[in-house]
Amino acid sequence: MNRTRTNDRYARTRGAGSSASGRGGRRFGAPASGRSGAPARGNGSRSNGYGRRPSAPQGEFALPKTITPALPAVETFAELGMPAELLAALGREGVTVPFPIQAATLPNTLAGRDALGRGRTGSGKTLAFGLALLSRLTGRRAEPKQPLALVLVPTRELAQQVTDALTPYARSVRLRVATVVGGMSIARQAGALRGGAEVVVATPGRLKDLIDRGDCRLNQVDITVLDEADQMADMGFMPQVVTLLDQVRSGGQRMLFSATLDRNVDLLVRRYLTDPVVHSVDPSAGAVTTMEHHVLHVRAADKHRATTEIAARDGRVIMFLDTKHAVDLLTKHLLSSGVRAAALHGGKSQPQRTRTLAQFKEGHVTVLVATNVAARGIHVDQLDLVVNVDPPTDPKDYLHRGGRTARAGESGSVVTLVTPDQRRSMTRLMADAGVSAQTTEVRSGEAELSRITGAQAPSGVPVVIRAPVTERPKRGASSAARGRRGRGGRGQTGRTDRSAA
Repeated sequence: MNRTRTNDRYARTRGAGSSASGRGGRRFGAPASGRSGAPARGNGSRSNGYGRRPSAPQGEFALPKTITPALPAVETFAELGMPAELLAALGREGVTVPFPIQAATLPNTLAGRDALGRGRTGSGKTLAFGLALLSRLTGRRAEPKQPLALVLVPTRELAQQVTDALTPYARSVRLRVATVVGGMSIARQAGALRGGAEVVVATPGRLKDLIDRGDCRLNQVDITVLDEADQMADMGFMPQVVTLLDQVRSGGQRMLFSATLDRNVDLLVRRYLTDPVVHSVDPSAGAVTTMEHHVLHVRAADKHRATTEIAARDGRVIMFLDTKHAVDLLTKHLLSSGVRAAALHGGKSQPQRTRTLAQFKEGHVTVLVATNVAARGIHVDQLDLVVNVDPPTDPKDYLHRGGRTARAGESGSVVTLVTPDQRRSMTRLMADAGVSAQTTEVRSGEAELSRITGAQAPSGVPVVIRAPVTERPKRGASSAARGRRGRGGRGQTGRTDRSAA
């Protein structure tokens, strides 16, 4: 499925009125073959990023410019001509006005255009591709093992978040969504695919496993979405992603959305996107008015105490550290100090990770201590503080960690604790990330630390975070029922697959 490109960013030669053998061998500027909707129209010089090549931030490739003029952005969902059931579902969910990335891309993706979108986390990317996907599938039914749309994501948590976000809208138009991730029963996932699912949200490794088992085929997939493609490349999933995309039906629609688009995803853009509509928002620009950035200079000997006081604040906070071991040590210390903390990292089983996130979102846990596994795909309402206990070493990691707060227009702060030996490298990182931060020297127990972070002294009374208690079988229940309930929630398969993705 290595198609000749029609994009002038990648074609070596191009003359006026020449044709190319891209999707359907169409002429430059012609509508995509087999796509629904009228030919694209509109003003290619719109200020929302269409029809021109945006400047490439440091370390990123120049985004391809649109050849076919883009349809203009909309101001309301009602202008889009989506199914009435979807519009009603948006109203029930309280979604009334489209975010900029949705307003810009939906007119084009609903018409079947490929899309290349860059926007910081929390900018509304999930509904930007999800509403187009569901609208275009409405009225169709998938055969067993043959989904019609595929959403590829890098992590289990992001897969669950995408599924949760799309499910109420999918139900409104009677479409079925299956989640395919590691760490959960592969037999149950295979069963969902055999039962028929129009939309599959998957991590690459587990989807490949199911295909190898004969439980899934991608030859009927008409719409493919890559969410957070740069992280999939960073995590080493690129060979698997390419293998999967080569199995998708030729001529289908492709959408690639990410908080950053760097050179690692250049291959995907060249090979799988044709004449995409481009919407680009600098990943840090959206945070300027709603997010504060603080670099706090602390003494190495005082860092542990300062961290504990920040954790004891009123309200929820995510604290990032570099290693699983460091996460576990800090979590244990916070619990013994009277702070309701829980650990999240790749060493936890998927049920543990899911339970911890639920406890954090529901308020039973106020401090989530995490490695970068939580830096993407985790959405928690009213989270106003992110703390880098260990400063990140990559600008992208900084932006993605910080993206857990100030989402959807809410306010929030990102605080990074920096010891004297880290100051120079942190200055360079912030410059590379394009972020201007307030720098303050602080000490534990002082008013300045409290003013910036809400820090306060912990209670010192140890706490225990208990898992929810499952209901015991009622007296008189059959022994078979008791046996089924006593097998750790594994269901009829009797085992749980724990592969990472």
